Amino acid sequence: MENGPETTAQARQPVLAQAALCFFGNLALISTGLFFLEVSLHILLFLCLVWTGLHARLLGYDYLAIREMMSKGISHALPAIYIFLLIGMVIAAFMQSGTVAALIHHGLVLLNPYSFLAAGMLLCSLMSLATGTAWGTAGTLGIVLIGIGDVMGIPLPLVAGMIIGGATFGDKLSPISDTTNLAAMSAGTSLYRHIGSMLYTTIPAFLLSLLIFLLVGLQFSDNALPDASIHEIQAALAGSYRLGLLLTLLPLLVMLVLSVRRVAAEVSMTASILTAVLVAVFYQGQDLVSVLNGLWSNTPGTTGVDTLDALLGRGGLLSMSWTLLLSLLALALGGILFGTGMLEVLVRGLVSRVRRTASLVSATIGAGLMGNMAMGEAYISIILNSQLFRRSYEQNGLDNAVLSRSVEEGATMTTGLIPWTTAGVFYAATLGVPVLEYLPWALFNYLNPVVSVLMAALGVGLLRRH
Repeated sequence: MENGPETTAQARQPVLAQAALCFFGNLALISTGLFFLEVSLHILLFLCLVWTGLHARLLGYDYLAIREMMSKGISHALPAIYIFLLIGMVIAAFMQSGTVAALIHHGLVLLNPYSFLAAGMLLCSLMSLATGTAWGTAGTLGIVLIGIGDVMGIPLPLVAGMIIGGATFGDKLSPISDTTNLAAMSAGTSLYRHIGSMLYTTIPAFLLSLLIFLLVGLQFSDNALPDASIHEIQAALAGSYRLGLLLTLLPLLVMLVLSVRRVAAEVSMTASILTAVLVAVFYQGQDLVSVLNGLWSNTPGTTGVDTLDALLGRGGLLSMSWTLLLSLLALALGGILFGTGMLEVLVRGLVSRVRRTASLVSATIGAGLMGNMAMGEAYISIILNSQLFRRSYEQNGLDNAVLSRSVEEGATMTTGLIPWTTAGVFYAATLGVPVLEYLPWALFNYLNPVVSVLMAALGVGLLRRH
């Protein structure tokens, strides 16, 4: 048997036709299996791995080299995998500490059905702006808003789309967000120049999304719960939890403060979990062993209200297993597509056909979407597209901040809209709504790229090189 390095040295670069056949063959496998045959997404990704592995073998890579590419694809996203595991425990801990119960208890009085969607989007935006994490926002505040929206009778795909849009807004603009810093660094611009450039396209898209949610919310004005129903729900929660805000919100405040102070996300979440465990034991009076076991697999609540009990039983490490396994398959697939150069060949083919500024912005956004589909997460897509498009932006006299903005609008904005990306599987698992159901309502995530292309066509917000 030939060894890996020798075979890899003999491997050739794919031509555009083969790269396109491999990439679009994967999309055909997934879309046919998902929409028409109803095959499990995990199995579809396994078949995509086989298909892509065969293409890599035809290029001259042996099994050891292909496996190394798969391993590298997974290793690049290890921080995301750690956060997967921690978020599962954060959700369970917040349920047991009474944090979610207290926020629902008080939120039913403060939030009205007709303004719920717009207000929820604003709250998610502010939290993710402060913490720099869309995932942390969806896994904490998002869970609360899903519970309140469910009680108010608002369709959950609508609520989930609102949460993801708000969470992405703050994550995109926050100076402590990893994707924001990565895009600025990869494109060769300063962090605040990058953020300033994004304001041109992000604010109009955000305001438009907010207006749409406000108008959509009007149809739920008759969904206002009677006082008797509100009191019944509040009494059910009060019968199972102590609901003083000072202590029940302490785990959330710990995570928020540490995030703002730029403490690593894993450390912030761990501190929040431990704080929630202490609150659950010493304030809620729960048994320590039951609380710790709940971090592995949470159990339904005991309020007597079925929807509340199901919500309060969410979370735990075990609940993230579906998400984690899907992510590993998607990342391994992305590792082969990236390692063999197939994605680079496809994107270079796209770049070579671009002439006008609006087309350049459109191509950058399209390449980000394509990169997310191929590799399962946005980080490599941000780095790769910054490298591939940088010269084209410079030749067109455009500031590097326009490149960094376009890269984010293709990669950061679309990653949660694809069922097999790390973000897509995370949101679906955390909020309990499949990607394809919330996708139409993730308004901000696809309005932002559309606004960006329209503004480029009109010549608005195109910063020029000095």
